[in-house]
Amino acid sequence: MPKTLYICYFGLREPLVQTQVIPYLLEIIKAGIEVNLLTFEPDLKGKWSQEQIAIEQEKLLEKGIRWSCLAYHKRLSVVATTYDVFRGVWLIRRLIRHHQIDVLHGRVHLPTLMGAIARKLSRRKPKLLFDIRGFFPEEYTDAGVWPENGWLYRSAKRVERWLLRESDGFVVLTEKAREILFPESKEKGFDEGGRPVEVIPCCVDIEKFRAANDESRAEIDLELKIGARKVIAYVGSFGGWYLTDEMLDLFTAARESDPQVFTLILTQRDKERIGQALLSRGFTDEDFYVDSVAPGEIPRYLSAADVAVSFIKACYSKLSSSPTKIAEYLACGVPVISNRGVGDIDSLIVENKVGVLLDEFSHKDYVAAIKAIDGLGDIRDTCRKTAHDQFDLASVGGTRYRRLYARLLGRGDGI
Repeated sequence: MPKTLYICYFGLREPLVQTQVIPYLLEIIKAGIEVNLLTFEPDLKGKWSQEQIAIEQEKLLEKGIRWSCLAYHKRLSVVATTYDVFRGVWLIRRLIRHHQIDVLHGRVHLPTLMGAIARKLSRRKPKLLFDIRGFFPEEYTDAGVWPENGWLYRSAKRVERWLLRESDGFVVLTEKAREILFPESKEKGFDEGGRPVEVIPCCVDIEKFRAANDESRAEIDLELKIGARKVIAYVGSFGGWYLTDEMLDLFTAARESDPQVFTLILTQRDKERIGQALLSRGFTDEDFYVDSVAPGEIPRYLSAADVAVSFIKACYSKLSSSPTKIAEYLACGVPVISNRGVGDIDSLIVENKVGVLLDEFSHKDYVAAIKAIDGLGDIRDTCRKTAHDQFDLASVGGTRYRRLYARLLGRGDGI
């Protein structure tokens, strides 16, 4: 049985790992692959007892995943990261030897670097899968974390170029990213060196989103006292890449056009700040709901939405981005208002007629977008079908990962 080691520079309990790593690994297992997982845990000694680690290892092993972990270090960022890389390389070498690993699967740049170095230092030479996902160096410069063309950026780009040479297969999140990095792979699925390339967007388990239905809508309407009001929703974080002021401006414009509009916001942070911002713009407590809910509750709440919003800073690095919230909205049958220039969202919305794209962030454009959504009519079934066709965990994400593994292991398009 082929064996893979998935290397992830996040902690097991983090939402990203629970929603975007574990589900994909379970899909890979369906191909007859034995899966090993390495994570880096923040405050490992403080948050995890040996008993808790053993319990979690047993739970994951029952699903077919063998889990190992190391501590994640943050203080003195560059030094801490370098230390984590060296410890990661040492453990990966041991896991390659002990478990006879056939594929090293690195989630983004740093874990792939660990895998590449460990392979260089090992007698056994597993295939190296670079799950690129985002344009990591450009994300840091676009966000203002690194100076443009500074030494950190240049160093990261040198590492990236080396990884692109060393890797045996690749994953990107968008067709835009494929066009930039591997344009020759669009037709046959291989780069110019014959290495497999797959576009795998951030997928969701469509079955879980069937909870967004007429019954759950009636429940949420009653629970939040929405009644027959139009509901505009947003799920996710504010600040950083997510354009907080612009989204608040849209909510305000919608309420000015229709005083009965209700705003539904599900966010893990800044709940009080966002609530106060809405109140300062003339909203009353009866006009909105801002709270954190468990991931499993998101479909139920979104069932009450008539339209959802996704405003993300459009820049070069975001051409590689696949926002999970878009898949979640559509899976719940909710059309989307989005700005242009983020990943494949432009073509997704235009070609499938599942929302409206904004050219500018202005009051006039906000009002026009809301009217345009109304003009689309009842497209809930169209949204759900688009989610199934484009973002289904099993038929899209799982199928493409299994095909990629088959090609890496020299087994054609299926194992």
